[in-house]
Amino acid sequence: MKNRFLSNILLTFIWVAITGDFNFANYVFGFVLSFVVLYVITRGKGDAKYFKIIPKLISFIFFFLYELLKANLQVAYDVVTPTFYMQPAIVQVPLDAETELEIALLANLITLTPGTLSLDVSDDRKVLYVHAMYMENKEDFVRDIKNGFERRLLEILR
Repeated sequence: MKNRFLSNILLTFIWVAITGDFNFANYVFGFVLSFVVLYVITRGKGDAKYFKIIPKLISFIFFFLYELLKANLQVAYDVVTPTFYMQPAIVQVPLDAETELEIALLANLITLTPGTLSLDVSDDRKVLYVHAMYMENKEDFVRDIKNGFERRLLEILR
């Protein structure tokens, strides 16, 4: 997988050097073009994990940006209006993540989203404690974390 990624980066830089256009859009186009070329050249040969992870990673980035924007708007709306809509709560989120890396990334992604804060992980690493500013329904909150951040993160890492 590392070799394909490095080949993709190398082909991207070759594309940018050949075209002579060093703007961000050309780097993105070069990366996508080299990704497609590598896919066509290596399809049916060996492990295709790289070609499955990159689209999931890009999808995850857009999902995170959407959640970040949604949470920022919710907190900003609550700040600028005279009425407070906060319903703070601490929620136990059962974890499917097992390794230190998976748990740390999940906890950090939750903390980066405004209105939520990862507080602690249980000693057996089966439960993540999360503080939420806007808690309407605990089951929905847990389901959103499990089916949103955790599922997508584990699809990339495993």
